[in-house]
Amino acid sequence: MSDEAIKHPGLNLGSAHGRDHDAAEAMLFGFWIFLMSDAILFSMVFATYVTSVNATAGGPGPHALYDIKSVFIETLLLLTSSFTFGMASLALKYKHGTAQLIGWLAVTLVLGVAFLGFELHDFASMFAKGGVPSRSGFLSAFFDLVPLHGLHVMGGSIWLICLVGQIAMYGVDTQVKLGVMRLALFWHFLDIVWIAIFSVVYLAGLT
Repeated sequence: MSDEAIKHPGLNLGSAHGRDHDAAEAMLFGFWIFLMSDAILFSMVFATYVTSVNATAGGPGPHALYDIKSVFIETLLLLTSSFTFGMASLALKYKHGTAQLIGWLAVTLVLGVAFLGFELHDFASMFAKGGVPSRSGFLSAFFDLVPLHGLHVMGGSIWLICLVGQIAMYGVDTQVKLGVMRLALFWHFLDIVWIAIFSVVYLAGLT
């Protein structure tokens, strides 16, 4: 594997982008450091959840609260959004045009917002069944982990809106390219975290 192929993990802009390709190196390295710190944060809340999953204090547990069908839809939405963001990254790299880039980013945004809508519905349903954070250690740990991921998705969605507005105002300049590259890494990271949540929290909780 060439040095060029591994220069920018996640997306290589390529020499056709000139100085933007070089500017990405330090920027993306710093963003990888941020993602590692975020991974440590999620690791801690995962550990808290795993050690508290049986601490229901006589209250409702996973079987009474989780709606696996809704969670499966959320999973499909988020994984599809990862694909559409990948298409946006390719549109940026190969200069397929501003309209195509904005289009893929917009589809990703819609999928992200739909994911959040389903998740909020799940939380409301859990509350209606008595599954509030103060009810037990299990629920405290659940609402420490899963909404934390949701807040990240919401932050990524706001970032997406800002990026689209930036493209509309300034075109696909250096800052936009770096923004898309960083947000792509962030969005795919959230997908990986969600797969872990789906497996550890929902699937394991219902078996």
